[in-house]
Amino acid sequence: MDTTGLEKIAEPLLSWFGQHARVLPWREHPDAYRVWVSEIMLQQTRVEAVKPYFARFMEALPDVAALAACPEDQLLKLWEGLGYYNRVRNMQKAAVRMMEESGGVPPATYEELLALPGIGSYTAGAIASIAYGQAVPAVDGNVLRVVSRICGSCEDITKQSVKKQVEQALKRVMPQECPGTFNQAMMELGAMVCVPNGAPECERCPVRSICAAGESGAWKQIPVKAAKKPRRVEPRTVLVIRDQEHAAVQKRPDAGLLAGLYELPNFEGHLSQEEALAQVRRLGFAPIRIQPLEEAKHIFSHIEWRMAGYLVLVEEKEQRNKAACDQKLLFIEPSRTEQEYPIPAAFASYVKYLHIRLGQEKFEAEA
Repeated sequence: MDTTGLEKIAEPLLSWFGQHARVLPWREHPDAYRVWVSEIMLQQTRVEAVKPYFARFMEALPDVAALAACPEDQLLKLWEGLGYYNRVRNMQKAAVRMMEESGGVPPATYEELLALPGIGSYTAGAIASIAYGQAVPAVDGNVLRVVSRICGSCEDITKQSVKKQVEQALKRVMPQECPGTFNQAMMELGAMVCVPNGAPECERCPVRSICAAGESGAWKQIPVKAAKKPRRVEPRTVLVIRDQEHAAVQKRPDAGLLAGLYELPNFEGHLSQEEALAQVRRLGFAPIRIQPLEEAKHIFSHIEWRMAGYLVLVEEKEQRNKAACDQKLLFIEPSRTEQEYPIPAAFASYVKYLHIRLGQEKFEAEA
């Protein structure tokens, strides 16, 4: 990749950022903890969606010590709806290590940050530069796209070697006196002007005059990414099992997809009504009535669930066959589920039959 075009980027970029930077809550007091939390939340999530999550998280867990000591169900409930739950689990692991090694103070160097669970080169660069003024780049998808277009590069940005080239090039051109501002300006340019979907707003771009792809129209082909493997499609059947006052939820295994979260009972394949009723009985319930529900789908990074559903009315809680009880299955008031048990967004289409809300929708209703 020819990165010589980047040599003239700093001055116009910083001037533009000074006039157009968005007012974001994590920019108000950019200490290491706040930068860390925001950057993990912002991975593959829109800024507007993150704002209320960030506010609630900081209110509940204002520092490393609070994060390290937080019970897992509460931690996952705060994260409910953001997805990628291993990220917040890794945050807690890192917080525990900080408490053990530095009294809860986040490390001040890129290398030390990179050694913590769940912190990669981008997050380490963001924290080190924004919170501590260390002159290291923070290269994410937005930055890779911007740099590829400025340089007119058709190299595959999913390759680690290309990312390394970009990191080295930006380290050479970033101002030593304000590396955090430079990194944020690069991110902002990719988020607001040189956008990921649709045409970039080249007429608003502060570095248009040095952008190879903007001049030639090659932005349509840049950046280049290797084709992803197709997602594996998994048919599943979701059961909304309830009586007049209670509903069934169960805890997922402690490892694997959606580990440790709570879910509506569900099974591989699309079950017939008779097969679904058999599963309800196996769980220890006495079904009274069954109603087919709409189909739904949920996309994970490598898997797509295509779901069918049934609402099953069962006899009162006291009539449940205790001998058939699954220890990880709860039969509780839906209001408790909404408040206490983290349920992933994959089940959003079906929890409405419990008259509860998940994640951001729940918090908006309470506001």
